[in-house]
Amino acid sequence: MFSKKQEVQYEKFDTLIGKNTSFVGTFHAEGTVRIDGKIDGEINVKGDIFLGETSLITGNVNGSNVLLAGKVEGNVHTSEQLRITATGILCGDIEVKSFIVDENAQFHGNCKMIETQSKSQEKQKA
Repeated sequence: MFSKKQEVQYEKFDTLIGKNTSFVGTFHAEGTVRIDGKIDGEINVKGDIFLGETSLITGNVNGSNVLLAGKVEGNVHTSEQLRITATGILCGDIEVKSFIVDENAQFHGNCKMIETQSKSQEKQKA
């Protein structure tokens, strides 16, 4: 009935935006991205995104897996998992396959769960 999902590992990063860095505009990247700075604009990553405790994102975030320890003011779309840690704050709507909220995390918005392909196929058979 319940199964423990494998947690995403954030040990190696292909792209790092430091805490003293600010960026305005649309950010595109591939691989694993860690952001500790401020971004005013949309984030599009073909891969995983780690938003550190000092991150402040004003705009939409799109990636495979997103771990949020900072603050996002915008919508989040993941093709896999979104996890909001105890220090994370999300003010916006989400569209995710899997959603984890740690104790003391803040989420203000609406949630839409993406159906897995096997669940969609089961509904069509019924």
